[in-house]
Amino acid sequence: MTRVLFIIDVQNDFTEGGALGVEGGAAVAAGITRYLVQHPHRYDQVFGSRDWHDADNDNGGHFATTDAPDFVTTWPVHCVAGTTGADYHPALDTSAVTVGVRKGQGCPAYSIFEGVTDDGEPLPQRLDDLGVEEIDVVGIATDYCVLASALDAQASGRTVRVLEDLIVGVAAASSVLALEQLVSAGVRVERST
Repeated sequence: MTRVLFIIDVQNDFTEGGALGVEGGAAVAAGITRYLVQHPHRYDQVFGSRDWHDADNDNGGHFATTDAPDFVTTWPVHCVAGTTGADYHPALDTSAVTVGVRKGQGCPAYSIFEGVTDDGEPLPQRLDDLGVEEIDVVGIATDYCVLASALDAQASGRTVRVLEDLIVGVAAASSVLALEQLVSAGVRVERST
């Protein structure tokens, strides 16, 4: 049975001090690192996703360029490819990441399933090639990219688990709703311990 971990968007722009910083993001980065050190053989592959937006356009309307962002479908400029904001947070030890995934190149993208590996392969194809049956999901943000990624993973017919102590959301209320939506979809929401 092939089991993988999805680390969703643990990037500088999504942690404290970033363009869309989430309170608790740095702690999640450090928590994921500890978890991987404690369980070095739990996963056959570890996928690390990053928003990787174009610098020279609004990425399909994802960046608010003329009006103020609505923080639902339009956002401030963030995670521009090749910038410090798009880098993984320094508290996340990326040595365990075996597959990098970039998403949002020229278009809005919340789910890791909308991304491609660093060598250009669509994520669903890589999962099929590996025969992945189980996916654990951690990262940022519970109510956006973690939610979308876990729902797509579940819809792909795999067993999916979100590790609730290794995620953090933008807002408490929407994060609770996201977890309820995941459970309703058949995703297991559990602690990592």
